[in-house]
Formats: sequence, structure tokens, C-alpha cells
Amino acid sequence: MAGLSFYIVLGSASPAVAMHIMEGFLPMGWAVFWSVVALPFFLVGVRSLSRTTRENPELKLLLAVAGAFSFVLSALKIPSVTGSSSHPTGTGLGTVLFGPSVMTVLGSLVLIFQAVLLAHGGLTTLGANVFSMAIVGPWVAFGIYQLMAKRGQQRAGIFLAAALGGLATYVVTSIQLALAFPAASGGVMTAFLKFAGIFALTQVPIAISEGLLTLLVWNWLQAYATHELQTLKLLKAES
Repeated sequence: MAGLSFYIVLGSASPAVAMHIMEGFLPMGWAVFWSVVALPFFLVGVRSLSRTTRENPELKLLLAVAGAFSFVLSALKIPSVTGSSSHPTGTGLGTVLFGPSVMTVLGSLVLIFQAVLLAHGGLTTLGANVFSMAIVGPWVAFGIYQLMAKRGQQRAGIFLAAALGGLATYVVTSIQLALAFPAASGGVMTAFLKFAGIFALTQVPIAISEGLLTLLVWNWLQAYATHELQTLKLLKAES
């Protein structure tokens, strides 16, 4: 644990092209735009989180676990090509447990703490990072999980939700960077392919690893948080 904490604090790669867009990297117009887009999702998430804690206060510890899981995983900056870095997002677990709206709030808090304490991401780019990691990722994960759960394949749904939710985050980050910095020749699409290509080499295996790790944590929760999972109506029989 001490080694992991040391790596999180001191581990670094060039932040210019990382999963979290660094402080001051986006033009102010785009920074404001993504903040305005993200704000309604955050407000809806606050209402959903308040309702969850009011109706089931015994779930607060599980909420903390979901937030901590996302904080630790998304702080692991793994060096990629051309000096960039990639990392898992950890939002799939919280989405499966509490839904995408609650995960928007947890993910936003994670991003704020990382920007302030670890200089990972930034406050001016918070809206863009929230939109990619705490809104699009969780909603993609939620849709995949619901689809698989209805087919009686809950474990496969948890794996795919975590993996594809993380991949969706990096796709959106690539779009955000391409919109802000279109290529001189080829415009937004060429820029998107460049940013997505940089991320893809490391993000695909990271997404698979995140899916497997999320499954391991799910197994742990089934053993030690049975009451909470029953409260959330998440204990299902596999078909």
C-alpha cells in the first residue's frame, strides 16, 4: 500500500496528452463549454445521491468504497507512447452499484481531489474531465450492464461495463482534444485519430485489466457486503 501511494504521488508522465486533460490545456471557450454541459448532470447526481443516503444511510460505507476505488485507479498514470499517459477510471463499479447519476458526483469529487492534491487534471479543465470520465463513461457502463443483466449475465455485464466504460472515456477525451486542437491538415477527424491512436495502445489492455479487477472487487463485495447488495437488489442468479 505504501508503494502504491508513493507511485500515485510521484509517478509522472508528460501530462499534456493524458486521460485527464491538464490544467490550462484547453482554450477558455472550450473549458467553459464543457463545464456548462457537465453542470446539469452533476446537479441531478447530487439529488440522486442525497436520496440514496437519506433512504439507505447504511450504504454510505459502500459509497465511500466506490469513490475510493475510482480515486485509486484513475490516479495510476501509466506511461504511454510519445510521452503521454493512460489509466483506468474505476467508474464501472460505482455505476453498477449506484447508477450513473450518483457516479457522476463521486467521479467529480475524485477529479477535484486529484486536481488539487496530485496536479492530475485541473480545475479549469474540470468540466471536460467530468464529462468524459464521470458522465459518458458511467452512462455507457450503465447501458451495457443493464443489457447484460437482463440476459442473466451479470458477471459478464460487470466486466464489460467496467472495460467499455473506460474506453468510452478515452474516446470522448480524444474528441474533446480534437475539437480544441484540430489538425492543420485534415481538421478535427485527423486530430481525433491522432489522439485516439495515442491512447489506444495502452488503454485497450488497461480496460481489460480494469474489467477483471472490478470483477474481483465484486466477488469481495458478495462475500463481505451481502446486506448492502441485497438492499440495492443486485444479487442476481446467473442464467
